[in-house]
Amino acid sequence: MLKAGLDIGGTKCAAVLGKTGDDGQIAVLGRRAFATADAKSPEACLERLAGLLNELRTEYGAGEDPACIGISCGGPLDSRTGVIQSPPNLPGWDDVPAAEIVTRLTGLPAKLENDANAGALAEWKFGAGRGTRDMIFLTFGTGLGAGVIVNGELCSGRCGMAGECGHIRLAPTGPVGYGKSGSFEGFCSGGGIARLGRMRAEAALAAGRPFAWGRNETELAAITARSLAQAADSGDADAREVYAESGRRLGQGLAILIDILNPECIVIGSVFARSEHLLRPEMERVLAGEALPSSLKACRIVPAALGEAIGDLACLAIG
Repeated sequence: MLKAGLDIGGTKCAAVLGKTGDDGQIAVLGRRAFATADAKSPEACLERLAGLLNELRTEYGAGEDPACIGISCGGPLDSRTGVIQSPPNLPGWDDVPAAEIVTRLTGLPAKLENDANAGALAEWKFGAGRGTRDMIFLTFGTGLGAGVIVNGELCSGRCGMAGECGHIRLAPTGPVGYGKSGSFEGFCSGGGIARLGRMRAEAALAAGRPFAWGRNETELAAITARSLAQAADSGDADAREVYAESGRRLGQGLAILIDILNPECIVIGSVFARSEHLLRPEMERVLAGEALPSSLKACRIVPAALGEAIGDLACLAIG
């Protein structure tokens, strides 16, 4: 079966064509991408995407049409109406009827979905959650997006906001994520881990304690989750403690999700997939003390499997 998708991001956009095999897996037939900044307006961006997709259909479609075009985009958006509603990484995309425009330009039905939900569908259909009926996907990237599969269906909620667990407050204070200090996203995201590192470095500087990284404003500004992981892997005790704190908060947040949703599998991407060894020990310790034992025993917690391919497969998974 032919699959078509559009991936709209703050940095790049891509049109993708794929085909599912008899085993349910998918192969990408062709892909065309461009820098989002190259498009002068949302309408121009969608026109270019539709044009590239039409080229892919001509080149690889062999006369077959996909049943639907999946559009993956960061929120906020309304998946029911297909309207993109001012995502922070897409300035000027205010109430853009993306699905309607794409349908007009391609002649095919189009469905818009939040990129975290689309990622959940991709990992559920093609990745680490394949074969499950109840699964949670956490992006654990720049932020903490989430998608929830319940009884074999994506759970969207009344206004498409189901699964926004990054907004859960885990502590009265802490790094800010999702506009809230001490939130799940504040502790468990690439940006949050970097902020935890800066906070620890600043406290050490204020106390006059020697520090291996973050010794001045320039070094503080350069701290990232990746640089902290490299320091932790080199044996730096402060960097390891930053990841241990994130791991503890991850266990705390996952315990809430496990107790409420009783999932079969939780798939975690990006930072967790790269640095599982730094996060899992404290995550598991906290989970053992916080989650319902029977629900925890029934749940596998695994790194995402699709890696860099998830953006392409996410938009293809929507249709």
